[in-house]
Amino acid sequence: MSVRIDWRQSVALTGTVIKYLAVAMLVPLAISLVYGEDTVVFLLSLGITVVVGIGLERLDDNPELGAREALLLVALAWGSVAVIGAVPYLIAGYGTESTLRYPVNALFESMSGFTTTGATVLGEISTDRHSHALLMWRQLTQWLGGMGIIVLMVAILPEAAVNGAQLIESEAPGPELQKLTPKIAETARLLWLFYLGFTILYVCILLALHYAGVAPNMGVYNAVAHGFTTLPTGGFSPEADSIAAFSPAVQWAVIPFMLVAGMNFGLFYLLVQDDYAEFLQDRELQAYLGANAGVILIVWGLLFTGSAPVLELGGATEGVLENSLRQATFQIASLLNSTGYATSDFVQWGTTAQGLLLFAMFIGGSAGSTGGGVKVVRWLVVIKGIRRQLFTTAHPNAVKPVRLGGYVVGEDVIRAIYGFTMLYLLTFGVSTALIMLDASRVGLEITTLEAISASLATIGNIGPGFGFLGPFGSYLDFPATSKLLMIFLMWIGRLEIIPVFVMFTGAFWNE
Repeated sequence: MSVRIDWRQSVALTGTVIKYLAVAMLVPLAISLVYGEDTVVFLLSLGITVVVGIGLERLDDNPELGAREALLLVALAWGSVAVIGAVPYLIAGYGTESTLRYPVNALFESMSGFTTTGATVLGEISTDRHSHALLMWRQLTQWLGGMGIIVLMVAILPEAAVNGAQLIESEAPGPELQKLTPKIAETARLLWLFYLGFTILYVCILLALHYAGVAPNMGVYNAVAHGFTTLPTGGFSPEADSIAAFSPAVQWAVIPFMLVAGMNFGLFYLLVQDDYAEFLQDRELQAYLGANAGVILIVWGLLFTGSAPVLELGGATEGVLENSLRQATFQIASLLNSTGYATSDFVQWGTTAQGLLLFAMFIGGSAGSTGGGVKVVRWLVVIKGIRRQLFTTAHPNAVKPVRLGGYVVGEDVIRAIYGFTMLYLLTFGVSTALIMLDASRVGLEITTLEAISASLATIGNIGPGFGFLGPFGSYLDFPATSKLLMIFLMWIGRLEIIPVFVMFTGAFWNE
């Protein structure tokens, strides 16, 4: 069988994506000039990025992507930007004691950033150990990856817009693309405008709290840095204590934006069109908010009644209404949609509360959001599909379609959701076993819960796990082989597995 896919077209457009990544590096370069730190690092990184991008771009003068070339482009682009994004880490870490001087660690941090996972191998996080510019690059990678690099390219590049629907469908989280306007490029621009608008609003609120005197350690740098990681559900923070470093007023201000980040951004177009009824009647939105509210109430009850122990960081919660409610609301809003911020060390919360947090990690955000995980709409279809199977078992001659929000879900969509969910759970299970075996090989003591959370936190793009992988922990102690596996999990998790796994089949490459 002959190879029919034209990989040169995909690689050439990957070069275009890399070339424009150099524009994003101007942000940390400007910060390096302000603080007088790591200017050479970002000048060199910018130059390398431009050279590599232009070099790959010249492989094909007029790329015209087919369906398989589009899939290949999406997978290559996400893998390539993570590799290029690791360059500033490597250069900054070279010749120092930084953990980022090792290529695997640098790639891990970069992949975690672009996929908005939020897992880290930095060790100590502070502007005393790492420059303001490098930490801002770490934050910015999450913002670029949140709404999607390919969606951004479709929005601004005519050559990408030609195959925009195929590209966005391969990258966008969720079972199907919600087209807001007749032209896919306009849809991409609208999504990015909503994303940008919420980011600016969020930064302005944080700055308002700072200048009002209730968030004295926020400042412009921290406000922008956290603006870059909240809306993409990323969770990186330049503060070692994450959001726990800030006042309760800041923590309450972060919660609604984390919830917004887990919603389908396409729904906000309904609000622009004054269609409030359809917005509120969206079944996935109702299920997403309902899941948050339900788990929050249970966890709040555990914290308030003292079923979870007193917290070393975040303050006591037993009998303290405001703090127990804030800790429960913040942590569920953060983990259910994969943001990964923390206001307390939930590793200390006891097994019942941790079990609920683990359950929340499996749910994920909405389709069309920046959240990770399986996605709410898939769980809705799976549950409705199971109910239909039970009904048709009792009534073999009945014809019972699966409906969601008054619409019939196509059988091809149902099969795709079943396939994705099973492949997701299988990959998660196999990866958990491999992480435990690899830890045993090098003598790293790791519990089953820690291995489960490491696998789930990386494939679900969640970030923190349990045990030493808790919200103030690090993935640094894992062997390089486990980190490479987790890099792969973050990559396929952000692209929802199928666009990457399909490339390992003969059917993809042969006619």
